[in-house]
Amino acid sequence: MVKYKVTLTQEEREQLMEITRKGSHTAKKVIHSLILLNVDQGQYSESKRTNEEICKVLKTGMRTIDRVKKRFVLEGLEA
Repeated sequence: MVKYKVTLTQEEREQLMEITRKGSHTAKKVIHSLILLNVDQGQYSESKRTNEEICKVLKTGMRTIDRVKKRFVLEGLEA
């Protein structure tokens, strides 16, 4: 299985934090933003969490986390 490494810039982190904090976004978009913030391995990352920990906290499946990571790495934040 291919492992995708998510590295967010400071600007991308700020955009994702805005989605999680305010506005009228769909639950799916908020969950995906939280996933990306938690799997970030860049220099602005606050903590390192495993996919298993994220899965338990957000109550999502491992497959969902893998799909979000893959989509971000291949398509970027706009997707």
